[in-house]
Amino acid sequence: MTEEIKDLQEKAQEYDASQIQVLEGLEAVRLRPGMYIGSTSKEGLHHLVWEIVDNSIDEALAGFANKIEVFIETDNSITVIDNGRGIPVDIQERTGRPAVETVFTVLHAGGKFGGGGYKVSGGLHGVGSSVVNALSAQLDVRVYKNGQVYYQEYRRGEVVADLKVIGETDRSGTTVHFTPDPEIFTETTEFEFTKLNKRIQELAFLNRGLNLSITDKREGLEQTKEYHYEGGIASYVEYLNENKDVIFETPIYTEGEMEDITVEVAMQYTTSYHENVISFANNIHTHEGGTHEQGFRTALTRVINDYAKKNKILKENEDNLTGEDVREGLTAVISVKHPVPQFEGQTKTKLGNSEVVKITNRLFSDAFAEFLLENPQIARRIVEKGILASKARIAAKRAREVTRKKSGLEISNLPGKLADCSSNDATKTELFIVEGDSAGGSAKSGRNREFQAILPIRGKILNVEKASMDKILANEEIRSLFTAMGTGFGADFDVTKARYQKLVIMTDADVDGAHIRTLLLTLFYRYMRPIVEAGYVYIAQPPIYGIKVGSDIKEYIQPGVNQEQELQDALERHSTGRSKPTIQRYKGLGEMDDHQLWETTMNPENRLMARVSVDDAAEADKIFDMLMGDKVEPRREFIEENAVYSTLDV
Repeated sequence: MTEEIKDLQEKAQEYDASQIQVLEGLEAVRLRPGMYIGSTSKEGLHHLVWEIVDNSIDEALAGFANKIEVFIETDNSITVIDNGRGIPVDIQERTGRPAVETVFTVLHAGGKFGGGGYKVSGGLHGVGSSVVNALSAQLDVRVYKNGQVYYQEYRRGEVVADLKVIGETDRSGTTVHFTPDPEIFTETTEFEFTKLNKRIQELAFLNRGLNLSITDKREGLEQTKEYHYEGGIASYVEYLNENKDVIFETPIYTEGEMEDITVEVAMQYTTSYHENVISFANNIHTHEGGTHEQGFRTALTRVINDYAKKNKILKENEDNLTGEDVREGLTAVISVKHPVPQFEGQTKTKLGNSEVVKITNRLFSDAFAEFLLENPQIARRIVEKGILASKARIAAKRAREVTRKKSGLEISNLPGKLADCSSNDATKTELFIVEGDSAGGSAKSGRNREFQAILPIRGKILNVEKASMDKILANEEIRSLFTAMGTGFGADFDVTKARYQKLVIMTDADVDGAHIRTLLLTLFYRYMRPIVEAGYVYIAQPPIYGIKVGSDIKEYIQPGVNQEQELQDALERHSTGRSKPTIQRYKGLGEMDDHQLWETTMNPENRLMARVSVDDAAEADKIFDMLMGDKVEPRREFIEENAVYSTLDV
């Protein structure tokens, strides 16, 4: 023991000033990239592109650029071209170096700190360009300015040579070309076209009149997409409602400015039951909403109620419509441009400026009240939709009381056929939703009772995309699922009350199983979205084949693109000597006995599970609409495009 104490004392004395390190410049970024771009996975890689594109967008917001082009080069590097003013090339007095070099090599250097260069911008930390430079194996910049082309190149953030003039030009703007550093992005350095394309389209919607294009030059993947929307966010609402039935044709669009803050709102009602409100602050998607959404919601509820009371659609003694009622079936996009935005949280996904509530509220209220007065027919439709929603809400409230879980002591109140687990620690518990009683039986006897609960469901549950709240709550299967989870649902949903933090959909590997899985995912996405966003929803992957030698199963094959190849390889592995392996094809879970089911699908040591996540809520919304909604045509087109036709001679 005394040895250890001696050792500690020595170490304590060694801890002196020489052990305190100061990271110079971009060194810090390369050591802790996650602090600047979130992660070094796929997300972080794509984030690099946005840092550069956002700078070009800021030029467009300032009114100097109207065209931005993004190229994925053949070697997975990126080029971004804009026709703005071009980054300044004169000497920056503090560093004594050209301004363009300062922007790319010094952290917290930029034109957005109040020098009059920009009124509104997305990036305010001044780290964007220099971070991209620090995390790139190679970066070069061309500035077209004052009739000349200036050029400079960097490697891993270090300047290769001084800024030099390499030609003459009659245009202005900046071209940045960079190659992400594989030493940093160890997971992948491959860009996804679809991911980049989505955001480019979103930026085109948010910046009315701006021309944006993205081109993939990689072999076999060549394609170009160009975007230009004169309608701005009104076009965005139309795009989101493409497959929905709308209750009036042209989206309501309002725009106003107060105290240097610009507020744009576009909205349209559909015949569906879901609200889809998307908000942006300085082109940054505020997933968690914030003060601009708050201002919009308050104004919407108040203006509709005022109009309904004034025009006697709602009687004086009747209750006002709630926020939930007036937002049923609403698709809205809110975009705010603020000179000094404050975002809550590191992820920048919630706007925190308190003055924005009042400004959004006032600007939108005035414009929307005027619209309702000018369009009495549309106004009446909006109010009537809200009144219908309130009736359904009251009916649902009655039904909801039934689903509330009483105290855990009342065993009789266990929902449906739930076989609960003994542990109460939500971080460890798992709920398996199983198709049918036969699979439920095997799952119940095969599970680990301590942390695995089983809920069998009969047949196909209701398609919630096409049903109102009271209908949904009348469905016994759905009720027992909500009750088992203990989270409540819809507006009352509280993710912290989740009884299980793994919700596993375990259905057969056939067409019906896939259908039930889709219906369940629709339910979770529409009414229990927070558990999907928290990453609690999983899909079990039961094996599709078992390789038998004699009566022993030697190996299982999981479903996937290469399943047939893996099957052949496994057959070859096990066909030694005389014994010939046989194949067992598992059509459903009921075909497995309990220990097989445990071994292959439920045992945390061996099982494979796919986690369900939502990358892009707007896109997910559109897909659910198309696949599960009322309109048949878009669904048919989708099936025709994506179906894989069998070539069997039947």
